[in-house]
Formats: sequence, structure tokens, C-alpha cells
Amino acid sequence: MTKQITDQLSGLIESGAMTVGSYLPSERELADSLKVARNVVRGSYENLVKAGRIQSEGRKGRTVRSSGGKKRGGTAKTSRSTAGAKARKK
Repeated sequence: MTKQITDQLSGLIESGAMTVGSYLPSERELADSLKVARNVVRGSYENLVKAGRIQSEGRKGRTVRSSGGKKRGGTAKTSRSTAGAKARKK
């Protein structure tokens, strides 16, 4: 069931029905509307985060990140960790 929901949400993102920056329903809302357990929806959302399709904004919710492709390599994390390492050396 998790894969089916993941595929369906991916299709909505790819088709443009869900635009970049738009919020996804909460886990509870989607689970209730689909008549599935919340952990099924949570698994789908986690799959989409790993694929770079959506991003979690903490308590604000999850938003559509892009219309396709994997998320980019961690260049922002690398630059932050490098800057942090430089600051510690001083």
C-alpha cells in the first residue's frame, strides 16, 4: 500500500497537479481520507523525501520540492561543515 500511495503522489507531482511549494495533506488527513493507517502514509512521505520529491518543514508540514529527479548532492551541507571546521581550527 505504501508503494501505491508513493506512486500516486509522485504522479501528481510529475503531472503538475501538485506544484512546487504546495503543502501536502497531514499524515492524519491523508490516512483518514484513504482509510489506511498513518504509518502507511508516513512511509510514503519518507520515500518521497528520500527521492527528493518533497521536503519536510518540521511542524509546518511537507511541501513539494521538485517535479522530478533525485535530490542533489549535499553541497550545502558540505560547505557548512567545512565552514564549521575552519571556525573550530581558529
